[in-house]
Amino acid sequence: MSGTLVLVRHGQSEWNLKNLFTGWRDVDLSEKGVDEAKAAGQKLAARGLKFDIAFTSALVRAQRTCQFILDATGQSDLRTIRDERLNERDYGDLNGLNKDDARKKWGEEQVHIWRRSYDTPPPGGESLKDTGARVWPYYMHDMQPHVLRGETVLVAAHGNSLRALIMALEGISGPDIVSLELGTGVPMIYRLNADSTVASKEILEG
Repeated sequence: MSGTLVLVRHGQSEWNLKNLFTGWRDVDLSEKGVDEAKAAGQKLAARGLKFDIAFTSALVRAQRTCQFILDATGQSDLRTIRDERLNERDYGDLNGLNKDDARKKWGEEQVHIWRRSYDTPPPGGESLKDTGARVWPYYMHDMQPHVLRGETVLVAAHGNSLRALIMALEGISGPDIVSLELGTGVPMIYRLNADSTVASKEILEG
């Protein structure tokens, strides 16, 4: 067996709470999101996990989640790499809109397609496939080598950047990955084989 990869979607953001499309908008954690991030760190610390390196996006909600986790594991100063390739997918013209208002403007079916299809982007934005096109090479070249060296790697990112990453890890198809729900602040622990395949997966819910 090789190393360990821990994936965590950021805690609830202020715009998650308000039912707004967030995308690349730099929105902070809500009070609940702070609690979720701290709880994630406590769960990982209780497992005795220590990280060798951390990766997060260029957005504050993921960065703060990452830091709360590292604080809980006693690794506040751990080397942390921030990169926009791990950002949430860009919702384009939907960014900042209330999801109910978007449905009134474009129709329930069209908004559902933009949110849940694999390769149909919203106007001016990215599809999940587009998001994967930046996440996959970054994982292969920058993150996976650490795991294959036997290190324990933390990735604090977003629902869709993590969906793209899980798609690659688990070999899930495009149509199937869009229905995968990722809870905010819920750690997923992957242990990888030396050939980069998944040896085990554990979700720390509750």
